Amino acid sequence: MIFIFDSLRQIRANPDRPRGRYIKETRINVPVEKLFAWHKQNSAISRLTPSWAPLKMIFRSNDGIENGTIIRFRIKLFKIPMLWESRHIKYQENKIFKDVQTKGPFKRWEHSHIFKSDGIYNSIMKDKIKFQLPFGILSRPFYGFALKEFNRMFTYRHRVLKYDLENNYDPAGIKRRIIVSGAGGIIGSALVPFLRTQGHEVIRLTRKKEQLSDDEIFWDPYKGILDLESKGKIDAVINFNGVNITDKRWTEKQKKRILDSRVISTQLLAEKTAGLAHTPDVFISSSAIGFYGNGGDRILTENDLAGDHFISKVCTQWEKASIPGRENTLMRSVQLRTGVVLTPAGGALAKMMLPFKMGFGAKIASGRQYMSWISIDDVISGILFILNHDQINGPVNLTSPCPVTNKEFSQTLSRVFSKKLIFTIPEFMAKILWGEMGEETLLTSAKVIPEKLLDNGFSFQHKTLLPALKDLLGM
Repeated sequence: MIFIFDSLRQIRANPDRPRGRYIKETRINVPVEKLFAWHKQNSAISRLTPSWAPLKMIFRSNDGIENGTIIRFRIKLFKIPMLWESRHIKYQENKIFKDVQTKGPFKRWEHSHIFKSDGIYNSIMKDKIKFQLPFGILSRPFYGFALKEFNRMFTYRHRVLKYDLENNYDPAGIKRRIIVSGAGGIIGSALVPFLRTQGHEVIRLTRKKEQLSDDEIFWDPYKGILDLESKGKIDAVINFNGVNITDKRWTEKQKKRILDSRVISTQLLAEKTAGLAHTPDVFISSSAIGFYGNGGDRILTENDLAGDHFISKVCTQWEKASIPGRENTLMRSVQLRTGVVLTPAGGALAKMMLPFKMGFGAKIASGRQYMSWISIDDVISGILFILNHDQINGPVNLTSPCPVTNKEFSQTLSRVFSKKLIFTIPEFMAKILWGEMGEETLLTSAKVIPEKLLDNGFSFQHKTLLPALKDLLGM
């Protein structure tokens, strides 16, 4: 908090021209050339933008970060949408580049990205911001809030940057051309910029026909339309498809939508992939830990059999739909049995944030049922790990190694928001409110362990829940 009080003292010392300053500095164990090169990639901005931040890049005039590059964001401040435009200046290779606001919410904004060598193999990343809020004297009470938000933002950015560079980024490594379906979903929207900052080329499958970009292919799974040959050699395919299982009550019509949206699309993609003249090295297809059904307190690994729930049967057919990719023995086939993915961008955590933040969070029934969770950071890092490890085949549990009960989860999320867990939603009420969906997603227990990832040496960023939630929510 010292930096906030220092800045407020600076503002009081210059009452006629209040100005804020913020600095964040982190030591990163890579050469400065590697650190600077990472920032030159177009996807670096998207990778460094937290999912809870109210901004999205919508335009850039040039590739890279050199002088004159214009970048535009769509942002929301206090629910009010507006445009934020900045221009890059002062570019010096391996030393600095700046962006200054040309349009936007600030009266003045100058962000210096400073790179310093700290020996042959280490470097210092320094972000230095000078800013003025609009409305003159009326803005003075908001400088502390602004600095708090900057610290929240740049703590996230530096954590992601340090981890990616020290654990994933290899400029001299293998560069792949990767097809991603479901690129606009919760996982896909985080995975695509991550893969691109690792130097891979990503081609997205899309259902829109008009104005396709160079990195898109139109497809319609229900009509069997997909032309993968048009993009030439493909090295890997990552498949995320399926309507959200928690959007609506499970009528027979909705259950058919849930099944068809997964099986039909996966089967088409797997068959088209297997039929390519140059077969990709690996086909990674999504599944879920719902495969196991209700496991109670028993530890579940990839060797356990399917349960007998509706979602278990969906996952079984979903995984079988990817089997055509195995007809060619040169192509690996992996099924990702993913747990509850934690990200404020959507899914379970996004739905729980508001009630828990307001102190109305609740455990479900006894709260003894296990929730096998995983942070979005470990999801995308885990997928990259699987891409890079040829020995990993078949089903892979994509979960944290430390599952928690629903009561533990609810207590921990309440603690993050400095609230107490008071309420309980009784079992009968969960069944009335959500029916079969509630029984299988809220009342079922799945204590899943990622045995294959652990056995192959994958290092989790978030093994335990409390640090994961704090990082993900910028708390």
